[in-house]
Amino acid sequence: MSRTYLSHIDSNIPKANLADHQKAVFVLHDQLNLDAWPSWIREEKPLLIFMESAGKGQELPHHKKKAIYVLSSMRHFALECAEAGFPVHYYSTKKHFDDGLKEILTNHESLNLTYMTPSEWDSRERLQKVKKEFGKRVEEVPNNFFLADPEEYKERVKDGWLMEYFYREMRRKSGYLMNGDQPEGGEWNYDEQNREKLPKDHPLPKIAETEVDEITAEVIEMIEDWYRESFGKSENFSYAVTRRQALYRLNEFIDERLDEFGPYEDAMAHGEYELFHSQLSVYLNNGLILPKEACDKAEEAYKNGKARLNSVEGFIRQIIGWREYVRIYYEAMMPEVREANHFNFTRKLPEMYWSGETRMNCLSECLKPVIENGYSHHIPRLMVLSNFSNLTETDPRELNRWFHLAYVDAYEWVVLPNVLGMSTFADGGVLASKPYVSSGNYINKMSDYCKHCEYKISKKTGEDACPFNYLYWNFINKQRETFTQNGRANFMVNMFDKKSEEEKGMIRQDSERFIRDLEH
Repeated sequence: MSRTYLSHIDSNIPKANLADHQKAVFVLHDQLNLDAWPSWIREEKPLLIFMESAGKGQELPHHKKKAIYVLSSMRHFALECAEAGFPVHYYSTKKHFDDGLKEILTNHESLNLTYMTPSEWDSRERLQKVKKEFGKRVEEVPNNFFLADPEEYKERVKDGWLMEYFYREMRRKSGYLMNGDQPEGGEWNYDEQNREKLPKDHPLPKIAETEVDEITAEVIEMIEDWYRESFGKSENFSYAVTRRQALYRLNEFIDERLDEFGPYEDAMAHGEYELFHSQLSVYLNNGLILPKEACDKAEEAYKNGKARLNSVEGFIRQIIGWREYVRIYYEAMMPEVREANHFNFTRKLPEMYWSGETRMNCLSECLKPVIENGYSHHIPRLMVLSNFSNLTETDPRELNRWFHLAYVDAYEWVVLPNVLGMSTFADGGVLASKPYVSSGNYINKMSDYCKHCEYKISKKTGEDACPFNYLYWNFINKQRETFTQNGRANFMVNMFDKKSEEEKGMIRQDSERFIRDLEH
């Protein structure tokens, strides 16, 4: 494959003669931290193989900034490894990475290869085929970028074991925010304190931006040349691409935003997309930051009086609770869960998800940072973008694909459980206890979006009514069987049934009109 856009790699990494090596380690793009690898690798410094695979890149038309981030961070890491004394072979192929590895192993019969279990199913399947073909020459080591062993928990998770109880077990095992056997402050979960709306004119800290260096600039040029039609924008790329830069972002979050992260964790604000969120999932999910060091720093901030308990507990819960739990769910449910579609929805994803063009201000506000930067925090993802997809009867598998390609922090192991399990109820209730749908009232409660919208949040039906209002009640009625089977949600069906026949008719007509118009 042409190395036109690899000039910085080629000029700064000495070319390795593979015939001189007997041990090699294949490093995937989301395993960029040797501290998570077996100690013998750091001690012996075997040949490290990195691979840019056009075949892998073409599986999904990822957001341009995701492609830039993945390639730039991998190139930076390879250069750092070379500077640390590792022999490095940086390979580029039009095929998939397993084809590249087979070619290397076939041409160098004295070479033995070690790889770490990939976090994503398809990559794992490909590498296991390599292992089967080359036998004892290929060794697989366990994935050490997570805190929990899936084998210990996945049967319970598959049976519907709730995240809250898994989280408590992880707290006990890790010792985070514990006083002996009891949780700090007497409560396991302070989520009730983390639902405040952002006050008007509340000061917001600015997240640091990383300047584009020569390596990243070369990657941007390549992406614009080869993947010009991919989703999203490449302009104004500012993500950290090295471990040093990512650790700076972690420290910046702990010092400047963690304390107010908790109260405003669920808040949304017009024109403001980060608020007090960390954006650290980008770096956790490819290894530049390890989950333990993020939790250690957060707990230290609490002990030093720099961050309130509900903020620190909420942040740690996202990492050792939710992040670990969805990874185990993925291991327990794959691959059949890829086709989960509990409500049997078949509609295509609305065009606005690709263009960002819509009269609904909440959707416009939540799509803009995704299109521009491949980012939004968890409430826009769950309570606006996924909620709207469900209420408009979109095939959840289409939404899952969009989330996978649209976000910089997206990998299948984290996207699929959040979309097909949590936000769309596509798995029928294995992960979530009820469908996560709401009317416009929730969005109005947690944001100022409705003040800037041409639709009226106060109106429940009619052409100028907030579409979330009638779509919500239409969904409740049409999916009443699911709601009546759930003790937490069956009262919503009762509320719908108490409405007048005239209002029920208007809800149905407005919903049918709105959904029909989305397809044109």
